[in-house]
Amino acid sequence: MKVTYDEAANAAYVYLKPGAEGARVARMYACDPIEVDGMINLDFDASGCLVGIEVLAARTKLSPELLAMAEDITEPMQTDK
Repeated sequence: MKVTYDEAANAAYVYLKPGAEGARVARMYACDPIEVDGMINLDFDASGCLVGIEVLAARTKLSPELLAMAEDITEPMQTDK
């Protein structure tokens, strides 16, 4: 399992299938934001296997320990020259 986290966007992605980075997502299921008190999307491949979970507002949904061990994919801020 691999986890990436973009601190600026407060978004995390949990890869559930080895090598799923860059894999083609055939179908996305958005969980009911009212039921889960947030936005969580489940990604499936063409064969119907769950390949990943996108978690928005990740700081409120995932443990600080998990976010701390996630790969940081936050884009550096652009500065004007």
